[in-house]
Amino acid sequence: MSDKIKVLLVDDHAIARNGVRLMLGEADNIAVEGEAQDAQRALELIRSQAFDVAIVDIALPDKNGLDLLKQLRSEQPRLAVLILSTYSEEIYAIRAFKLGAAGYLSKDCPTSALILAVRKAAAGGKHVSPSMMEKLVSAIGGDTGKSHDALSNRELEVMKLIASGASLVKIADTLHLSPHTVTTYRARILEKMDMTNNAELTRYAIENGLLG
Repeated sequence: MSDKIKVLLVDDHAIARNGVRLMLGEADNIAVEGEAQDAQRALELIRSQAFDVAIVDIALPDKNGLDLLKQLRSEQPRLAVLILSTYSEEIYAIRAFKLGAAGYLSKDCPTSALILAVRKAAAGGKHVSPSMMEKLVSAIGGDTGKSHDALSNRELEVMKLIASGASLVKIADTLHLSPHTVTTYRARILEKMDMTNNAELTRYAIENGLLG
């Protein structure tokens, strides 16, 4: 019986998965046992195979990575889930931890940090960077002071796309929604953010590093 940590990689880019696999290959007690290019495939795999740790990207073609995290934790409570993303901690990390993530890492993290995070997650621990620890303590103590924290994961996605200058049709196509639904999300976002137009959303997104 193998005592290796069995890992599932979930990322829609094969190059990214290859990179992570190579990084983890430097550890003799970690084995990538499955790969998925989208959320649906990831769910199929965890229902048919046993994994210790899932490494999930935020931007997946069929489901937001945080929504997948929530579903993975619901279906397999013993599965540790690490979020590995190009997005900075500022945007998604607190949301990820609230949903049960075992860690949040940037895709430019060193190999040693990724291996440490996988080992820690498999052992039931949490991988938290020093900067993230401060943010989590602030969040636990009360309001984080960021208006976008009031948005749902999907609303945050829509807001980021609006702020990036994407058209209503482009947003609808990207998120597989109808234009009418996007319009509804936009109205809800403006209300929650106490704003009146896209220019205000864009300025807020830039000032708070949401487009990085």
